[in-house]
Parts: sequence; structure tokens; C-alpha cells
Amino acid sequence: MRLPPLNALRAFEAAARHGGFAGAADELCVTRGAVSRHVKLLEEHLDVALFRRLPQGIELTDAGRRFLPVLSGAFETIQHGAQRIAAERTDLHIVCPPTTSIRWLIPRLPSFRARCPDIRIRLTTEFCEIDSFRSGDFDIGFGLSTYRKLRPGIEVLSFLPMRIVPACAPQLLEGDRPLKEPGDLANFTLLHETATRHDWKCWLKTFEIEGVDPETGDVFPNLDMAVTAAVMGAGVVMGDLLLTHQEFQTGQLVMPFPDLRCATDWGDFCLMGASETWHEPKVEAFKAWVLEVAAEDRRTESL
Repeated sequence: MRLPPLNALRAFEAAARHGGFAGAADELCVTRGAVSRHVKLLEEHLDVALFRRLPQGIELTDAGRRFLPVLSGAFETIQHGAQRIAAERTDLHIVCPPTTSIRWLIPRLPSFRARCPDIRIRLTTEFCEIDSFRSGDFDIGFGLSTYRKLRPGIEVLSFLPMRIVPACAPQLLEGDRPLKEPGDLANFTLLHETATRHDWKCWLKTFEIEGVDPETGDVFPNLDMAVTAAVMGAGVVMGDLLLTHQEFQTGQLVMPFPDLRCATDWGDFCLMGASETWHEPKVEAFKAWVLEVAAEDRRTESL
């Protein structure tokens, strides 16, 4: 027997699920009469009745009840197969926090494009939501390794340590009341990248600095804005050795206490993604590139 017409199969499966032709018509965006005709065509093709036509509507015959799970399973298999094929497309959907995007990823992306010209990058600059990986919105994302503790089904790959150190404009080291010792920070405005002031609290605790209140100072929406304020001489920011590298390199910012640098309990910079797509070729290619670039950063920037 040749295969029944696909439209007829879809019409029957939808009508059986909805318990009527009207619901199937709405789902398939056709008329009720079209669904009825497709079902009739399928019954003629199989030479068996699949529905009983009743005054109050329709009901499945024994043959229809046996045929429904066969079709539902087949359509589900097709759907999953299509999703897998779509997942292998050359678009790579990346989600990366704004500051990491601007200060680390975007300047380096040309080298990835040169290395993998067949992979088209689609970058979203926002903070990672774990459910975005489960839903397939993104293939891979950037975050911090504290995400290891969040949920099963999410893979995490650390690629660079996070190291912080106070940073300020060079002029703050001069003048009548220069910044010379950690305790002098009490005389300067602390610049915070988050309302939690977590980075300053962590640094002060690590080096047991007394007399400096991390609850004081100015709060900014992100590190990029806090660093800009520091470059303008507005105060002292908790710099990140990776993300404030350019300001250190150009001399816009200096480290008043270069030996007092530490990690935080936020963990390392990492990549993350759903376990089921973690080893797809395009994801593997991006992970390999990030690890290579990170190794060079680690070597040249003393991270």
C-alpha cells in the first residue's frame, strides 16, 4: 500500500485529538469542511471507517483508536528529528552579559569569525537565564562558575579566573591627601558596579582592611559605567584584571595596591549551556576557541 496523503493524516490526527472537526480546522488553519474531506479521503485510502458520524459530533471507531497513537508517535518523531536538524544549523546563538560582551567578547570575535567562517554568530547582550538554555533560545552563554550549583542538565566550563584589585585615576595618587595605604580608602569615594557592593566587601574581608565602609560610595548599573567614573577621577573602583585590562594598559587607571589582588566567591568566568547540545560541532568549535583565547589572556595579563 502506498503512503496515505500527509494532509489527510494531519487532519485525522488533529480531529481525533480535538474530538471534532472544528478544533482541528482552527489548529490547521483550514475550514471544517476541508478537514472533513481530508478525513474522508484517508478512510477511502485505508478502506476503513475511522470516525462514526453522530448527530452530536464524531467519535473514533476501534480502527481510529488504534491508528491515533501510531500517527501521534510518528509526528512526534518527525518533530524531534526536525528539532535536532535545526539545532545543527550554522547559527550560533550566544548570550553574554553587557560588560563582558563589550570588554572581552566583541573585540575578540573577529578571530573566531576568521577561524570558523561557516558559523554565523547571533549575540544577545544580557545576563544568562538558565531556562533560556533549556528552551533552546541560546546555544551557549557566558557567566560565572557559581552557576555550577544551580540545576542539573546545565554544563559549565571555566575558562578564566576572576581577579579583582582597587583601581583609580593616576591623579588620586598625588596631591595633598594621596591614596597610599589601603586605610586611605576611607577618604575616597568607593565606586560600586552592583547595589550589593559584593566586590568591595570581598576584597576588604580578604585583606582584613579596617576602617573602610563598603556601604559608602556610589552605585552604578554595571562595571563599565563604574570604570568610566573612575577614569574621570570620581573615586576608586574595584577593577577586574580581565575586564579593565585596557584602562590599565593605557594608564587611564592604575593599581594603588598592585599586590593586593584576589579572587571572589563568584567563581571563574565560564561558559554554560544545555547538556543535550553541549557537544554539537558549532558549540565545540566555540568552546575550543574561547579556551585558546583565554590561555593567551592568562599568559599575557598575569591572571
